Amino acid sequence: MIIRNRHFDTDHHTYIMGILNTTPDSFSDGGKYNNLDAALFHAEEMINAGADILDIGGESTRPGHTKVTDEEEISRTAPVIEAIRKRFDIPLSIDTYKAEVARCALEAGADLVNDIWGLKYDPKMPETIQKFGASCCLMHNRKEPDYQDFFPDFLEDLKGCIRLAKAAGIPDDKIMLDPGVGFGKTYEMNLAVIRNLGCMQELGYPVLLGTSRKSVIGLTLDLPADQREEGTLATTVYGMTRGCAFVRVHDVQANARAIRMTEAIMNKE
Repeated sequence: MIIRNRHFDTDHHTYIMGILNTTPDSFSDGGKYNNLDAALFHAEEMINAGADILDIGGESTRPGHTKVTDEEEISRTAPVIEAIRKRFDIPLSIDTYKAEVARCALEAGADLVNDIWGLKYDPKMPETIQKFGASCCLMHNRKEPDYQDFFPDFLEDLKGCIRLAKAAGIPDDKIMLDPGVGFGKTYEMNLAVIRNLGCMQELGYPVLLGTSRKSVIGLTLDLPADQREEGTLATTVYGMTRGCAFVRVHDVQANARAIRMTEAIMNKE
């Protein structure tokens, strides 16, 4: 996997994507980092704690979220990306499904587009990514959890995302996939997709697992968003045993330690 001219050895290591929400209403940390100084401070905290990529988002995508305009999303993300890029050489991701937001973020210094609709929302997104030579994370999603046969349909949906990327000329080594835990799935489906992450290996791309503080953990443990760290760590370790190359998390230090310990047990070199 190539991001910002950096090779990620996804066969031998699990990497951390740290979450930086510049929103007032994200489900877990809304309002904490939606000014430039706070965002920069938290970015440095995550880098020092072991983040390999920072994922900057300007619109909450939690269930029932309020959609914001492109202009608002750009104003929340582009200045933060530009400021981080001036100070740090870490790869940066823009968490958006809108091509114009992605374009402004890439111009500001982002290297990867993390699209929760897997290129299926905005028809201009694939060409925008290709034009900038950016990498992308294609997430599985549906408007409703309506499936004929969940796993075959799930894999076919992801293959559709890959076809869009390939048709635009995005190289294989700049594509990763996300199973979309918490999106277009019931509670039982979310657990099943985590349990069966290995089925994604047949698609041939690195897998990013994003479960941090999500409702599947809250429902399982009956805990609010700010008390789901242990549950998140369990999914990180389990995901590693099923071949996940990246994890997208809020609590970078704890997950970095869990990854290091798990890799020692698994004897990854």
